Amino acid sequence: MHLSTHNWMRAEPVETTLRRGKQWGLQSIEISGEPEQYKTSDVRSVLKELDMFCWGSVTLTLGDRNLASKDEGQRAATVDYMKSVATMVHELEGTELTVVPATVGKVSPDGAPEEEWQWVVDGLKEVYELTEKYGVKMALEPLNRFETYFLNRADQAVALAKAVGPNAGVCLDAFHMNIEEDDFMAAIHTAGDLLFDFHVADNNRMPPGMGQLNWADIVKTLKGVGYDGALTLEFVTPIDRTPVTKWTNQVETNPVDISPEQLKFIEDHGSSLLSEEFYTEMVKRSCNHIVPLIS
Repeated sequence: MHLSTHNWMRAEPVETTLRRGKQWGLQSIEISGEPEQYKTSDVRSVLKELDMFCWGSVTLTLGDRNLASKDEGQRAATVDYMKSVATMVHELEGTELTVVPATVGKVSPDGAPEEEWQWVVDGLKEVYELTEKYGVKMALEPLNRFETYFLNRADQAVALAKAVGPNAGVCLDAFHMNIEEDDFMAAIHTAGDLLFDFHVADNNRMPPGMGQLNWADIVKTLKGVGYDGALTLEFVTPIDRTPVTKWTNQVETNPVDISPEQLKFIEDHGSSLLSEEFYTEMVKRSCNHIVPLIS
């Protein structure tokens, strides 16, 4: 196993994310699923310079992106978007694509369960055909019920992966698991050898070690099912605006350009634009807690 990171949680150049992470023990990146933001040749150059690599990417299924939509055109556009993310992963020499099938934040269905399941399976099969061509593993990620109604647990994700294709798998996220799974460790066993990716945040979505999850037991269980991929940081820190805040330096005072959609995505996850000083401290704490467990 190795430690990786997402980069959607703070608006900054990807090079900044990589150079900071390298300092504290990160080995790779699971790059934000916005291909238009990156020139892959430039990202590859930075990765090579730092002796890091692209683990993969995760779809940012926001706005009109939704494989469970009743609108055929919307589903087709979502497939095209997901294929573009798969192509970015391929160009960055990554090995996995984590897919969130339905719009994050949409908690009401568009059709009957059987209809939506088939819409999603059909769309994923199209993306899967391309990932198979690229030699990239597709991992389907369940989220908690407050972010999606469609896919919430490991057993559901396993069933969906099996419906898509023999090489499709699952991504689990500790934060979502803490809400949805009856038995956290049993869910990891449910995924078993179909576990292709694992996202890391504590029960309060703070960095690992700043909540109540037992990370030593989690890592032990992951090793027990033979998981040898990335543990990808995806902490989403809330902004504390009260007089009792422990962090007076949380908020970014000189924000970089960020699209309204991305800002809404961050704010919908209970966070905001974070200062580099604060974010760096969160990365440092994450690495200091996890790296010794997986070394």
